[in-house]
Amino acid sequence: MGVAKKTRKFAQMKRVIGQRDARLKKNQMAGEIEAKKKEEAKKAKREMYAFTLHSFYPKCCKTDQSVAISPQAPSSMFFMANEALGPPYRVLIDTNFLSHTVRGKLELQESLMNLLYAKATPIITSCVMAELEKLGPKYRIALRIARDERWERITCDHKGTYADDCLVENVTKHRIYLVGTNDVDLKRRLRKIPGVPIVSVAKGKYVIERLPDAPDSR
Repeated sequence: MGVAKKTRKFAQMKRVIGQRDARLKKNQMAGEIEAKKKEEAKKAKREMYAFTLHSFYPKCCKTDQSVAISPQAPSSMFFMANEALGPPYRVLIDTNFLSHTVRGKLELQESLMNLLYAKATPIITSCVMAELEKLGPKYRIALRIARDERWERITCDHKGTYADDCLVENVTKHRIYLVGTNDVDLKRRLRKIPGVPIVSVAKGKYVIERLPDAPDSR
């Protein structure tokens, strides 16, 4: 005969839903009200942020803001390569470049051809000639080189224009030129014009920058 198990019996109580239970209707309504308040607070915060931006930066919110118009690049420009450039190359020469050429004892046309591996024609504008004549005897050798009849001439139709402005104007109108210069300010201006290679004198030879498919000039 088996032995009866001696276990304690506990009283069973009915389970009651807590007052904070989400299933209660009043708690559901309170949750909806709380969510609505949070949404309204977010909306007010966004409006305040927009008002702050409008107050501190009024120009960016104006509808009549002027639009900057960039000059249209020529059709020969493809990305950063100027396909209008090709041999025989035409190189605009400035006073500074001629001075460094004399100092480095370089032959103007021969050194350009050695750099570009193609025929190159130096071009002297009337503004550059006038500037060389004004500089006096210190630049007499550079002036003698500039007067060589083998070089191409460009007669400027403007009066009293600074030589650097003349060169920038020429390369802006016609993207068929290289520019020979060692002037830092002029180089900075030319780098802002797409497709204009710059030739300069460095370490006793000519070097070039920004010429598509050019041999390494270093």
